[in-house]
Amino acid sequence: MGSRGLRLVLACCLLLAFACGPALGRVPRGPQELQEQEGTREPPLDHAERDEENHGKYSPRQGEEAPASRCFRCCDPGSPVYQAIPMPQINITILKGEKGDRGDRGLQGKYGKTGSVGARGHVGPKGQKGSMGAPGDRCKNHYAAFSVGRKKPLHSNDYYQTVIFDTEFVNLYGHFNMFTGKFYCYVPGIYFFSLNVHTWNQKETYLHIMKNGEEVVILYAQVSDRSIMQSQSLMLELRDQDEVWVRLFKGERENAIFSDEFDTYITFSGYLVKHAAEP
Repeated sequence: MGSRGLRLVLACCLLLAFACGPALGRVPRGPQELQEQEGTREPPLDHAERDEENHGKYSPRQGEEAPASRCFRCCDPGSPVYQAIPMPQINITILKGEKGDRGDRGLQGKYGKTGSVGARGHVGPKGQKGSMGAPGDRCKNHYAAFSVGRKKPLHSNDYYQTVIFDTEFVNLYGHFNMFTGKFYCYVPGIYFFSLNVHTWNQKETYLHIMKNGEEVVILYAQVSDRSIMQSQSLMLELRDQDEVWVRLFKGERENAIFSDEFDTYITFSGYLVKHAAEP
């Protein structure tokens, strides 16, 4: 048994001594004393005589102190006042045992209610400048456009003729070939085309805008005493390497377009409206 156990036993003994001392002081009388009392017992008295006798018997005489072992009634005059026995103070720390092992972790409780949003904090200090990132992709813009003209008149003959233009206004990236008179598509998408001619008086005007050898639209003017400006326009969806040009109809009829060396009467233009890769 350790020192802590000895202290625990001593404390318990002290507690029992303080608690049982007054009770052990009242020792019961033996059988001989009880017989002597019975032999000297007097005949019973009435109530009033018994009260006077008890009062005279148990009341202390003047100048005498009442014995500690006698019993008194609370109504008797001059009953002694006993001092209160103080309760023993026990140091609980000496009764404390050794610390036990840590128990198993309990189950997680239910989540509490969500609290209110707190106030916004102060603005923190400005951070350091970051490193330069990698260069991004180049912006991909797609363009295609041309505008050409012709200053020489053209008459029909026994075969179809491709209208060749001799004046270049705009030819972005050279997609229009001035030698063949054809536009070659290098940027697929939707294009807008426009053809303007000047008719010849007393002659018919009969042309087609062609795409890959097929007639797409016609520009036509009947025979008239006056020459007029005539135009045609359209939009085409082209793929890579598609070809577009202007063709004069063959000479079954008197067919011609007018122009001179001083002014440009015949023009052909086109440009990209929307690239095919755009949504």
